[in-house]
Amino acid sequence: METQVHGKSVFFSTGGAKFNNAERTIIFIHGAGMDRTVWSMQARFFAHHGFTVVNLDLPGHGKSEGPACATIEEYSDWLCELIDCLDLHRVSIVGHSMGSLVALCSGAKLEKKIQKIALLGTLPKIQVHPDLLTSAMNNKHGAFETIVGWGVGRKAQIGGHKAPGSWIAGASMRLLETSKPGVLGNDLNACNVWEGGLESAGQIKCPVLLLLGEDDRMTPPKGTKELTKALHNSETIILHGAGHMMMTEQPDQTIETLSDFFE
Repeated sequence: METQVHGKSVFFSTGGAKFNNAERTIIFIHGAGMDRTVWSMQARFFAHHGFTVVNLDLPGHGKSEGPACATIEEYSDWLCELIDCLDLHRVSIVGHSMGSLVALCSGAKLEKKIQKIALLGTLPKIQVHPDLLTSAMNNKHGAFETIVGWGVGRKAQIGGHKAPGSWIAGASMRLLETSKPGVLGNDLNACNVWEGGLESAGQIKCPVLLLLGEDDRMTPPKGTKELTKALHNSETIILHGAGHMMMTEQPDQTIETLSDFFE
């Protein structure tokens, strides 16, 4: 589906079901340099299990018109505007990596409109190595290689996916390669400079799930201790053997955990 925010085209998928803004809605927010396709299996599941799904491409990503937002605050303001444009009222948000920061920031702003929030591959402050940031901002392919090398869990690097022939590392590389020039660097910089994680967490009253990968080397689970203390109502679940891209590495386990949380 397509809509507009501030005169710019926004694309989102509905998981193959009819869009109905009167139903409970789950908004899926992807990470830096990626697009809605990382959520394909989760979006399809929830769209056929009692939820309206908004699996979106952020500005400048996928099929949504650019430019990309420069900061987490700007992405959050854009998301709040999208929610108003779609006239959504019973909203839950699922955010991964950079998307989890957008979810945190938005949860603090939307207050009672938000029912639940799930944060995947998250930290209250996502710091980016200077070499990676420089490489990404200069559109060097090495930035993609670094993210795939560190972002995909070690088990998934060599196979083991339930779908025969699926290669998570290769698919992740192809997805990053399709991003528009400068978008990955823009997004990593937005993560790197945002300092509002703990402050936003303290303002969120709804239930929050932290879904973390045991083998996540980009946002290690041990780094979430301050975040869980700041949140008023949270639970943490760690997926054994999963890396940063748990929704593609372990799609069934991710669906099962999210389903238990939202139901």
